[in-house]
Amino acid sequence: MNRAASILLVFLLSFSLRAGAANAKPLKVFILAGQSNMEGHARIETFDYIGDDPATAPLLKMMHGADGQLTVCDHTWISYFTGKYDGSANGEGTGKLTAGFGARDDATKSNGKIGPEFTFGLTMDAALKEPVLIIKTAWGGRSLNTEFRPPSAGPYELNDFQRKLYYGPPAHGVPKDMNQWLAEKKKETGRFYRYMIEHVKHVLADPKRVCPAYDPAAGFEIAGFVWFQGFNDLVDGHTYPNHGKPDRFAAYSDLLTHFIRDVRKDLGAPKMPFVIGVLGVDGMKANQDILAFRAAMAAPASLPEFKGNVVAVPTAPFWSEELAAIAAKHDKVRQMGYYLNSKHKDYANADGHMTEPEKREFLKKYEAEIISPAEVATWKRGASNAGYHYLGCAKTFALMGKAFAEALLKPSPTH
Repeated sequence: MNRAASILLVFLLSFSLRAGAANAKPLKVFILAGQSNMEGHARIETFDYIGDDPATAPLLKMMHGADGQLTVCDHTWISYFTGKYDGSANGEGTGKLTAGFGARDDATKSNGKIGPEFTFGLTMDAALKEPVLIIKTAWGGRSLNTEFRPPSAGPYELNDFQRKLYYGPPAHGVPKDMNQWLAEKKKETGRFYRYMIEHVKHVLADPKRVCPAYDPAAGFEIAGFVWFQGFNDLVDGHTYPNHGKPDRFAAYSDLLTHFIRDVRKDLGAPKMPFVIGVLGVDGMKANQDILAFRAAMAAPASLPEFKGNVVAVPTAPFWSEELAAIAAKHDKVRQMGYYLNSKHKDYANADGHMTEPEKREFLKKYEAEIISPAEVATWKRGASNAGYHYLGCAKTFALMGKAFAEALLKPSPTH
C-alpha cells in the first residue's frame, strides 16, 4: 500500500468513527420506584395462568424465549436497590433483565418473583431495540406521607384529628410516649426518598458498571419515571381521617405533586416523563375510600404544569376478578376458623366441645363445600399472595408493567 492510500484509509477510518459517535444515541434510563407492589410479589410459578386467557397468551410468549426458558432481555439491564422494609439491610441486584427482580429477601439474589419491571423491560426491549437501563428502588410498607415524603413538602405535621386524639385520653392507636413518637417520625420522614435519589445518582455516576453497552461519548437521558405506591397511605386513618368523604386524600395529591417536582429537580430532569401507577387493589368493585384514593393519586396528572409529561395509568382493570372471587371464599374459611376458636354462639363450636383435630376436620369439610376442585386448581395456577399484593398474580403484574412502558413510549402531545 502506497503512502497516499494509507493516508486515505486513515482518513476514512477516522471519519467513520466520528460519524458513529455522532449517530450514537444516549442510553435511555427509566426509574421505577414505590413500595411492595413495585417490589412485586407474583411468583414465577403463576406465569402459566397468563396463557389461559387468549388475550394475554402473547404476553406469556414474550416472557419465555424460543427455548421455553424465561426470557433474558437483549438490550435491557437493571439495577435494583431494595432491602428490609425498615431500610436496615439495603443492597443492590444487577444484571440483564429477566424474571426474578421482584421482592427479594437478599437484594442480590432472586426470590422467584416479579413486579412490573419484567414486562416493562420486555416492552421497552422490543420497542426500542437499543440499550436501556432500569433503576428500580422499592421497599414494602413505606408511605408517601412519611418515608417517601419529598423535601419541598416540609416536615410531617400532625393534623387537627391527630392533635385531638394523641393529646387526649389513652386510646387504641395513640402513642404512649409522644416525644419519642415525634422524634421517630422526624427521623423517618423522607428517609426512603433520600435512599431513592442517592441510589439513582450513584448508578448514573457510572452507568457502565451496570450496563456494559453504555457509551460515555453518547451519554444518557432519563427517559421516564414510574411511581407505584399507595397502600400504606390508603390505610392510614390518622393521617387521612375523613372516611367516606371524596376529598379525604387531598393531602396525598399535594404530596405527590411535590414528589414529582422534587425528583425532577434532584435528578436535573425538569420535563422528565412521569407515570403514576394508580392503585388497583379490589379492582372495579372497590369501596368508596379506595375510589377516593385512586382519584387523589391520579389528580396531579391533570395539573396544567404537568400537561403532556405526567400520566396516570389505572391498574384496577388488571385485577383478577376470577382469583378475587376464590380469595373471598378462602376468607370465609378463615372467618369460620375464628368463629370456632372464639366459640361464637351461632356456629358449630358454641359450647366449646370441639377438639383441635375436630376443628381442623370441620374446616377441611367446610372448605371443600364452598371451594370446588376446579377453583383450587385455578388458585394454585394463578395466585401466590394476598389481596394487597394483587393476589401475587403474574398476569396482573405483567399487564401493569406493559401498560407503564406503553405510557412512556406514547408520543407526548406537546411534541
